[in-house]
Amino acid sequence: MPSSEPVSLGTEGMGALIREKGVTFRVWAPNADRVSVVGTFNDWNGDSNPLERNDAGIWAAQVDKAKIGDEYRYRIVNGDRELLRIDPYALEVSNSVGNGIIADPQFDWAGDDFKMPPRNELVIYEMHIGTYNPGEEGRPGNFDEAIQGFAHLKRLGINAIEVMPAAEFAGDYSWGYNPAHIFAVESIYGGPRAFKRFVKEAHRQGIAVILDVVYNHFGPGDLDLWQFDGWNENGGGGIYFYNDWRAETPWGRNRPDYGRTEVRQFIRDNAMSWIENYHVDGLRFDMTLYIRSVRGDGDPGADLAEGWSLTQWINGEIRRQYPEKLLIAEDLQNNEWVTKDSGAGGCGFNLQWDAQFVHPIRAAVELHEDQVP
Repeated sequence: MPSSEPVSLGTEGMGALIREKGVTFRVWAPNADRVSVVGTFNDWNGDSNPLERNDAGIWAAQVDKAKIGDEYRYRIVNGDRELLRIDPYALEVSNSVGNGIIADPQFDWAGDDFKMPPRNELVIYEMHIGTYNPGEEGRPGNFDEAIQGFAHLKRLGINAIEVMPAAEFAGDYSWGYNPAHIFAVESIYGGPRAFKRFVKEAHRQGIAVILDVVYNHFGPGDLDLWQFDGWNENGGGGIYFYNDWRAETPWGRNRPDYGRTEVRQFIRDNAMSWIENYHVDGLRFDMTLYIRSVRGDGDPGADLAEGWSLTQWINGEIRRQYPEKLLIAEDLQNNEWVTKDSGAGGCGFNLQWDAQFVHPIRAAVELHEDQVP
């Protein structure tokens, strides 16, 4: 089983890192022969800003001309292949097949220090931003429009919103369970600043925000992570994915490689980013069954011990640093170990969805055809 502790990828973080002057770019591409960063700051010239490689396969360079708001990509050369990739750690993109954007990390939270209601008092509303309160016909709704619907939620007695996945996905209409860029906030919803406004206003009105995250698969569409630096085995996804039978999921051959140090760090960093940068009050992990098992059929030969230990590491770290945050698993197998403490060998979630709850509730509120006037 791999270590569940942080690993040394350098102390500076990854992605586009804002400096007093310019931006430092850092990207993991261990199989690349050459890497450069191209963008609006160098007229997309692949020769202007080459990156240097360290022993861990991380490429980095300081670009003095780069600034907040600039668009960029990485130019990766592997043999005779030249690839233009969106930064895996990009916090903002123009769209799922567009470019990374150097995001402004500054935001006025106005002293936001929200305390979530006690867990036994939570009334959680699952919200799909695109359909909750769209302002005009023919396009999805966004975070600012969803804010306008908070008064309705408060009249219903809602004190927590579970936002369906808001990481950048393929297309404009989606439930969000097809993440293309897991650090970037969906552009059609308004991007990172709009999400921060949403959380800030929810907190001001006494509403907690829980975010759905999807780590059991990535994509399958608009996925720049796929064969990111040109390498793969067996036609698989390359460095971010399993490249053997463990890649198989109900959504394609696109399961992240939970046993690979850099991929574990990538997912851990993402979970922490939502809490630290966006002040969310909890995370709801989508279908954890397929993080801990290849097929989810109870066959111990298909168990993913490294997936189990990854959730232990992430949940353990969050519970140590942010014990007030709520960690929810959608596992649906009534497995008591999912909510046991990681120190006792459990996954470390606070709560898990009850697979049977939805059915009696639906039956109670559903109008039968013969009851409709």
